[in-house]
Amino acid sequence: MRFDGFNPDGFAFYDELERDNTREWWLANKARYDEHVRAPAEALAAELEPEFGPLKIFRPYKDVRFSADKRPYKDHLGMVSTSLTEPALYLQFSQHGLVLGGGLYQPSREQLARFRELVDDSRSAEDVTEAVARAEAADFALTTEGKVATAPRGYRTDHPRIELLRLTRLAISRRYPQEDWMYRRDALDMISADWRAVSAWNDWLADAIRP
Repeated sequence: MRFDGFNPDGFAFYDELERDNTREWWLANKARYDEHVRAPAEALAAELEPEFGPLKIFRPYKDVRFSADKRPYKDHLGMVSTSLTEPALYLQFSQHGLVLGGGLYQPSREQLARFRELVDDSRSAEDVTEAVARAEAADFALTTEGKVATAPRGYRTDHPRIELLRLTRLAISRRYPQEDWMYRRDALDMISADWRAVSAWNDWLADAIRP
C-alpha cells in the first residue's frame, strides 16, 4: 500500500477518543482506527523501512495494571525502530500533530555515566556540545523530561555544563502541530528528512557512549 499522507479523520479520531476513552466508544469506532489511523501508519512504515530498518507500531491498548490512569486506550499512535542495541527512531501521531525524534530514551546506567563523563571533561565536552548544536540546528530539542532537579551525585551545581549533566534521557524530538502537509505524500519526505537528522544524533551516541 502506498503512503499518501495521514487521513484527516485520524486526528479527529484521537480528539474524540480523548473525550470518551471507553471500551464502548472504542468498539463503535474501531473501524475508523483500522482504516484511518493504523492503515496509513503501516503504509508509512513500509516506505520508511528500506532506509531506516524494521519498524514497530505500538498496540493501541494501555497497560493499566500499575498506572493511576486507568483509561484503557492510548491517546496516540507510536512507531519506533526495533533494534534493541542501538539508539532508536520514533514517531508519534495524535490529535495534536506529529512528534519526531529518537535517541536513548532510557539509557543504561553505564551509558548515562559515560555521557556525563564526556560532558564533564573539558577535552571531550566540545564534541558533546557540537553534537547537540547539530541537532538544534535541525530544529530538534533535547528531551528534558525526568532531568535531575539539581545536579547528579558527584557533580557541582555550578558546573558550566550543568544542564547537560542533569539529563537522564539522551533523546531529541521535534513537534509539529497538525498541518495540511500531513495529509499529502509530502509527509513522507518531511519525516524522512527529520529521521536522517535524528540518525546523525543516534550515530554519535552509538560511537560516543556505548559501554
